[in-house]
Amino acid sequence: MISEIQVLPSPAGTADDRYAHVHAAFEVIQASGLHYEVGPLGTTVEGPGDDVWALLRRVHEACLAAGAASAVTVIKVAERAGAEDTTLTMDGLTGNYRAPS
Repeated sequence: MISEIQVLPSPAGTADDRYAHVHAAFEVIQASGLHYEVGPLGTTVEGPGDDVWALLRRVHEACLAAGAASAVTVIKVAERAGAEDTTLTMDGLTGNYRAPS
């Protein structure tokens, strides 16, 4: 499964750290052990469906636990039915379009 998540906590952070609540959410993604890529408008995560779904919830809740008064989380999910499909990966979907390193 692949999912892109964008968290929009309000406020985004504190006086000392403008994006503290966003950072708290991202730390959950980093600690998940799942493959992820940060984009300008969200973070894409790849892994087994049960793990990704659970992570999405933890990321949303991390904003609130960090002190945000409210949070809106936008997610996109891509998954294929049936057997594991090795083409449904970040690299499989975008590899041909990435700039050379």
